[in-house]
Amino acid sequence: MSTIEFNEMWREKLLNRFLNYVKIYSTSDAESETTPSTERQWDIANYIVEELKTIGLEDVSIDQHGYIMAYVSSNLENDNQPTIGFISHYDTSPDFSGENVKPQVWENYQGEDLVLNKESNFTLSPSKFESLKKHIGQTLITTDGNTLLGADDKAGCAEIVTAAEYLIAHPEIKHGRMALGFTPDEEIGRGAHKFDVAKFGAEFAYTMDGSEVGELEYENFNAAGAVVKIHGLSVHPGYAFGKMVNASLLAAEFIQSLPANETPSTTKGFDGFYHLMDVTSDVSECKLQYIIRDHDDEKFEARKKFMEEKVAEFNQKHGEGTAEVEIKEQYRNMKQQFEGKMHIVDLAAKAMKEAGIEPKIKAIRGGTDGAQLSYMGLPCPNIFAGGMNFHGPYEYVALESMEKATEVIINIVKA
Repeated sequence: MSTIEFNEMWREKLLNRFLNYVKIYSTSDAESETTPSTERQWDIANYIVEELKTIGLEDVSIDQHGYIMAYVSSNLENDNQPTIGFISHYDTSPDFSGENVKPQVWENYQGEDLVLNKESNFTLSPSKFESLKKHIGQTLITTDGNTLLGADDKAGCAEIVTAAEYLIAHPEIKHGRMALGFTPDEEIGRGAHKFDVAKFGAEFAYTMDGSEVGELEYENFNAAGAVVKIHGLSVHPGYAFGKMVNASLLAAEFIQSLPANETPSTTKGFDGFYHLMDVTSDVSECKLQYIIRDHDDEKFEARKKFMEEKVAEFNQKHGEGTAEVEIKEQYRNMKQQFEGKMHIVDLAAKAMKEAGIEPKIKAIRGGTDGAQLSYMGLPCPNIFAGGMNFHGPYEYVALESMEKATEVIINIVKA
């Protein structure tokens, strides 16, 4: 049974902290080469830093790339416990607008349709999202239908900070040293690229970046980004016969050349896919942005090669130089990094059971900072943060789910 009790004061702290975070515009940008990729991410980064100092954390720091670290010291007399880290990202996905987020709080949800926006009649309904039925009687936080919410991963940020604050306020809870890390640019696959593992000083860590309560993940997609550029020739349409090459039409042809049954909406479980993220096009040039995903290493390499072969075939048909592709690897499946280290996963599972949660160990159809960090020498499974329907206007999180995630963090750290 749980040994952590969240009274109304702590519920309000957690809720208000989360609401404050999501109102800060912090979307990342894959087109940028800087870290953080957007200046606006500094707003939430600096906000978190000041908050960590205010609640009494030690060695609070932020580097030139926006990586935040802070610590809760051990209160054990004879401390031989490892330093355990908890990490979340403060950027939000560029897949949908994250500007001017207006969160709405719905207390004592009873399973009804929630009209998020009366002007557009935008509705969050259990008939479309059955997961809502699991939150009867709970407090939901939703969007207003115009933006994403940002529970991915500001819920994780709020949970980690609240857990640290709770431990500081309850010295009777004996615990080892806790390291906190907050990163930019996770949503564009660069969240851990410049993370200083040695400085962080944890023997292992957990990303609080999962979804449904109970999720515990230590394997994920191998991931790459691919940019396909198609070059056309623009001339006046009245004089185009035999001359014009319409890049937009060529792009449509290329898109159709990839397997229609290997997309996110047609695959599940361990199936990989090609996902067309964005199209920027006119007559003279088109840019197609894809992500490539597969859990299996050999299949992942085959997918990257397949994309290159399709571009080569396209050039054979339409002329050399018509299309070009650049593929950049983003992260790898972290499963093999846990050989001989499953006690890290077992510790999280035990902490969940202590909180009255049945662990749901599964593979991530995505990735987290933890995938990269595990390859950088910091084993880092992923734990639920509670948010649902990420990256769009139907995103929501239950306050009770966030409470449970906070409790799991405390259970992991305490001796």
